Order: sequence, then structure tokens, then C-alpha cells
Amino acid sequence: MDIRLHYVEQGKGFPLLLLHGNGEDHTYFEHQMEPFSQHFRVICPDTRGHGASERGNRPFTLEQFADDLKSFLERMQIKKCHLLGFSDGGNIAMLFALKYPGYVEKLILNGANLRPEGVKPSVQLPIMAGWALCGLCGLFSRKAKRNWEMLDLMVTQPYITPEALERLRIPVLVIAGTNDMIREEHTRSIGRALFWGQVKILPGDHFLARKNSQPFNEAVLEFLTKEE
Repeated sequence: MDIRLHYVEQGKGFPLLLLHGNGEDHTYFEHQMEPFSQHFRVICPDTRGHGASERGNRPFTLEQFADDLKSFLERMQIKKCHLLGFSDGGNIAMLFALKYPGYVEKLILNGANLRPEGVKPSVQLPIMAGWALCGLCGLFSRKAKRNWEMLDLMVTQPYITPEALERLRIPVLVIAGTNDMIREEHTRSIGRALFWGQVKILPGDHFLARKNSQPFNEAVLEFLTKEE
């Protein structure tokens, strides 16, 4: 790995990793650290090129971020963990669990999508317009190129098939808001594709963990602490 990911952690016990979304950092989970750390060793890394983590010279893709996570777990000497991902963090978590299933005990996908079309057109179309504009301006501006890289994660990625998800043989909680930017039918299709999945739709928008933290935290902890 060409970089080291910045991270914060709190608590003791079985590891629970929290993966933030596009353009964010570990502080997105400010309302989860304390309650979750009462049960788990909570670890929040900043994704490559986000927060205090360096960009490095590897490809800026969700697949690369999943590989970065494997290197991070190896460096932390973590062989098994619970994994919670929000938005693009959820997409990274899916890719990671599919590629390295032995590392994941339970998986929580919050506002994730299998492909760009899972995002509502009212949200995706402006993103695509910004992506195209930044691609053009990126020929002359380093900042625009940086913005294009971020938007490219949402415009061209991910592409995960329901058939691939069927291979996962771990408990998975798929959670989203009633007014999420991810289409509800798309969220439910993720749950249907999973061998051992459940779907929970809570009042709120895409940013449940930040704006409606109490029911979000309760749902996550109930899932993680329940004996299967």
C-alpha cells in the first residue's frame, strides 16, 4: 500500500469499522462513536484522498478503497470485524465483503447502491452535469480535476450484480431513509439478493446517522448484538 490511512478509534472488544461516504471523513460518525464504543472497539478510517488520509498514486476507485481497507486491517492485525458503510462507504463495504469475505462477521449497508442508476434521477443528473464540467475544467485546474475524481466515484461506480451478492453468507442489515437519495426499490432489491439480509427503512433522508442518530443507532446495535 502506497499510503497509510488516518483513523480514530474508541472502545474495546470486537472491532467495528465505520466507513464514511464520498467527500467526507471519520467525523461523519460523531453520533455513533460513543454509543457504539460501549459495545465494540470502534474504528473510523478516512478513505484514500479523504480527510487526513493521503491521495497516493493508486487508482481512485471503490475497488482500490476496498483493497486499502484490507491493507489497513492487516496493519491493525484485525482478522475479523463488523463492517458498517455509509453511501460510498457502503459500496466499499460490499466490494470488500465480496472480495474478502473471511474478514467480515456482520455487514451493515446504509444508503448503498449496486450501480449508479440506483440513485434517484433528481440527485444523479446534477452530479453527472458537475462531473462533465469538472472533467473539462480539469484539463486546466488541479482543483477541478480533484472534484472530478470525487464525482466520478458516483457517476461510473459501482457495478455490483445481485447474483454476486448471493455469494455472501453473512448476516447483512440494509438500512436507508424514507426520503433517501437511493431509490427505495433499489435498496429493497439489495436485501432480496442477500442470502441472510434484512431491510430497515427509517424516517429521514440519506444522512440518517447524522440527522436521526437515535433510531439509526438502535437498529444497528440491535442487529450487531442479536444472537443469530
